[in-house]
Amino acid sequence: MTRDLCDFLERLIHRRQAIHRMSAAGLGLMLDPALNLLGKNSPRRRILFFTKSSGYEHSSIKRNGNELSHAERILTELGTRHGFDVRATKDGSVFTPENLKGYDAFFFYTTGDLTQAGTDKNPPMSNEGKTAFLEGIHSGKGFLGTHSASDTFHSVGDAFQTQALDARDPYMQMLGGEFIRHGAQQEANMKLTSAHFPGCEKIKESFRLKDEWYSLKNFSSDLHVILVQDTKGMQGSDYQRPDYPATWARHHGKGRVFYTSMGHREDVWTNPTFQSVLVGAIAWATGNVNVKTPPNLKTVTPQAETIPPKPAKE
Repeated sequence: MTRDLCDFLERLIHRRQAIHRMSAAGLGLMLDPALNLLGKNSPRRRILFFTKSSGYEHSSIKRNGNELSHAERILTELGTRHGFDVRATKDGSVFTPENLKGYDAFFFYTTGDLTQAGTDKNPPMSNEGKTAFLEGIHSGKGFLGTHSASDTFHSVGDAFQTQALDARDPYMQMLGGEFIRHGAQQEANMKLTSAHFPGCEKIKESFRLKDEWYSLKNFSSDLHVILVQDTKGMQGSDYQRPDYPATWARHHGKGRVFYTSMGHREDVWTNPTFQSVLVGAIAWATGNVNVKTPPNLKTVTPQAETIPPKPAKE
């Protein structure tokens, strides 16, 4: 059996599992059926959804045996409805130059140093695989990251200090921001700063959502900030800081990079606003939709680099 046939059968099985499980669980996707951001005449894109947990394993990506996790099912179903193919894997050995040629974009919901087997014990990415992956993005492939994608391949140094650009891990240089810590889950306000970005057209000036919010640092100066973390009224020392980027887009060489801190909670993955932003981001990251994404970090979050002081031992 050829590799292409194996991949096709695997995607077919995953797609059927997604439809069955989501119907059984009553998780009908609420995304506006008129939303077709990928376009009828756009190329059908292939997304590699990588959910390996070398660090903490989130419940949204935890599998029951060989069945897809909650987030994997949601993204696969979104692909079925909106014209892109998803291959979900926790196997880091797929990151070889030859395999990566078959994908238009990479989507990470990961933690830790992915070159280590770590928590979930799945095969790690090799150092050569990491290099090939980053070079692929720089050469024109897309990247999307949700939530703990910023808690992956940390830079060396104190978590509560900003690292110089050349001291950041190459992955973090690509992503454009890095996780510090998070507090208790709570409702928070997301302020929209890029109403023209795909998937954001129907969002008002802001919206509220309950999630586990990341405090972030090491922002690239060229970020096009889409959603801002409104820290006013948030509880916990991690959020006692000025507003900072929570969702953004940037260019990395010829590639397009998108990140959102949203996505910890399983109900966020069924939230129509979150889904709309994801589908729009996939359309943009894969080049099916073109919009201007000029840097706006300094204008919409001028004090983003002000991070909370390191807390005393708790």
